[in-house]
Amino acid sequence: MYSAHRFVYEERSERRKPANKVFAGSITLFSVYFQNSIFALLIIIFSIGFASCERTAEPRTEALMGTVCTVNAYDDGTRSLYDELFARLHEIDETFSVTIDSSEISAINKAAGERSVSVSSDTAYVVKAALSFAELTGGAFDPTVGPLVKLWGINTDHARVPEKSEIDAVLPLINWRDVSVTDDNTVMLKRHGMALDLGGIVKGYAADELTKILKARKVRRAIVDLGGNIFVYGKKKDGSPWRVGIKDPNDPEGVPAIVLNVANSTIVTSGVYERFFTENGVRYHHILDVKTGYPAASGLLSSTIVCESSMAADALSTSVFVLGREGGMELLHRIQSSAGTPLAEIPGLHAQVLGIFIEEDGSVSASKALEGSLEAPSVTFE
Repeated sequence: MYSAHRFVYEERSERRKPANKVFAGSITLFSVYFQNSIFALLIIIFSIGFASCERTAEPRTEALMGTVCTVNAYDDGTRSLYDELFARLHEIDETFSVTIDSSEISAINKAAGERSVSVSSDTAYVVKAALSFAELTGGAFDPTVGPLVKLWGINTDHARVPEKSEIDAVLPLINWRDVSVTDDNTVMLKRHGMALDLGGIVKGYAADELTKILKARKVRRAIVDLGGNIFVYGKKKDGSPWRVGIKDPNDPEGVPAIVLNVANSTIVTSGVYERFFTENGVRYHHILDVKTGYPAASGLLSSTIVCESSMAADALSTSVFVLGREGGMELLHRIQSSAGTPLAEIPGLHAQVLGIFIEEDGSVSASKALEGSLEAPSVTFE
């Protein structure tokens, strides 16, 4: 722009050869125009620079989905990025919450035994995935656990130990096979009184959705923490893996029992210390065994899944806790040998799925592929 105006001016001055007064006037007019043009150009450049260099914001934390959600995108963490990430979290919460009356899950539960409900593709996808994990785990994970969760009321102000007769009354309502999902995104619970509760999978789905945004925004590194569902995105600034601590179930606020060195992975832990209440000296945790109707008594204090899909890790961490160390490790080995089979088509099971188990006696066991990645006093690798 500057060169073009200068060329036009010089070409005119040589062609016309005007009197000095006229020539001087031309210079004055040009100078004013030139200065104004430069000023306008500087404004444009400043505006573009300001828009493209958005200031880094503080990591954001909000209470959502029944837990505390934090995202830290480090050098790439701008206000607009956090706005987009948490807008997606709010959308997921409003769709899947069982405590929001207008949610799609609430609509499905209200229509149980009466009619099918049209839902979004997101809801249909997560329900289908939940049913796949229910089948895979032999019902250790069951998305129809809603009536039992409500009965116990764990993590509410009305938590209590139900009477056995109450438990026996709701157990027949818990059966993932009584859920139908059609290709045109309708969901139906076949029996009155049934209720979906996707709390054991939807935080993982949400973490996966956030990583899609991070990838689309070309974020280099980030940590997503949705109440224990951790996703470490990328690597640390120096190129080394992240060091993620796994809590000691007997001292959750103390030194981690295990440190895991990992990059571009999700780490999801289910444990007795997360949500519980105590009655008559007995601790009752929130991981319910749908076969008995009581908190799972599998000999484990915590189970951790490490893989690429947070949704898969979420569902499987609950499942292997219910199954116990032996049953849980057997399930993980079966998944690892499923390449090329229909099992591998379940969301999140196309890559390695690894586990870490802390038992009631304090012993730790883990998938052999994690050898070299764990820092712990003593680990048995299987």
